[in-house]
Parts: sequence; C-alpha cells; structure tokens
Amino acid sequence: MLERLTKSLLEAPIFKRGEYNYFIHPITDGVPEVRPELIREVTGHIMRIADLEVDKIVTVEAMGIPIGIGLSIISDIPLVIIRKRKYGLPGEIEISQVTGYSKSQLFLNGINKGDRVIVVDDVISTGGTLLAVLKSLKIAGAVVKDVVVVVKRGDGVKRLKTEGYAVKTMVDVEVSESRVTSVTKSDNGRK
Repeated sequence: MLERLTKSLLEAPIFKRGEYNYFIHPITDGVPEVRPELIREVTGHIMRIADLEVDKIVTVEAMGIPIGIGLSIISDIPLVIIRKRKYGLPGEIEISQVTGYSKSQLFLNGINKGDRVIVVDDVISTGGTLLAVLKSLKIAGAVVKDVVVVVKRGDGVKRLKTEGYAVKTMVDVEVSESRVTSVTKSDNGRK
C-alpha cells in the first residue's frame, strides 16, 4: 500500500532553503508533475482511514487542492479551500500562518457554525499552518471530525497533540542534505 507515494518520495530531489533541507515532490510542490495515479492512491488511502461523516472537506491553498479535489470527487463532499488572498466576503476569517520558513496570512470562507469537516493537507512539519487552520475552524464554529495529512516530517504532529488535536498521517519521511533517507508508513488512523 502507498507504493507510488513511497517510491516517488525516495526519488525526490532536495533543495536547501536556509538551514532547511526541503524535498521537492508532486504532492507537496506540484513538481515535476502531479500524476493522476498518485492522487488516486493518496485519496483512496484517505477514504480508508478517515472519518468522512462530514459536511465539507477543508484544505489549504496550494498543494492541498489536488488532494481535496480528488477526495471531493470520489466522496461527493463539497470542498472549501483556505486561500492566500483576502476576498472580504461576509464572515471571512483571517488566519496568521507561521511555518518553519515563512509567515503569511490565509483566509477562510464558506464554513458555517456546526459544519462537520475533515481537514486534509499535503505535509506537516512544524504544524504552524495546521494549528492556525484548526483554531480558525473553531472560531467559525465548525466541528473538526478528522485531520489527515499525507506526509509527516518533523514534530508538528506532537505539537498539535499538545494543543489537543489528533492528526492522522500517511507516511513519515526523514531527509538529509542530499536525499530523502527513509519513508515509513504511519501506523495511525488504521480502521
């Protein structure tokens, strides 16, 4: 299970961003190309491990979008995309995002009080983005039924756990200066 994802991660090139060894991958960066069979594998796995008794799927621009769209198509659950641009719509919630290498603002629209949601995303490293998203969903009055992230790297899952949030991940990666050194299947979230 997850053979395509594992193989493609082990083949991912590394790019140094400051002191951070950043792997470049179709699921996390859209580079070199996002293959449909990879999205099918990832979304099929989410269908197996996630609580999809929800009203909406929530993801973050940009790389959560292919995962969210694929999941929405197979599950017939509407998708809400947290955007990087302010639209000024009624009820819009501004989210301060801090990651391991950047700070920015995100904007949440389309969530109503009482909406049951699943949050899906491509990667978690520090947990900064996901923590901000989960807090904004709480402010909007949503009920977060599940959180599923494709790739775990770093201590972000532990950070979110200390904040009271459970996160399911699909694979854990270790990265050196020159390559992804290991990909292990996460054992959480098994049904």
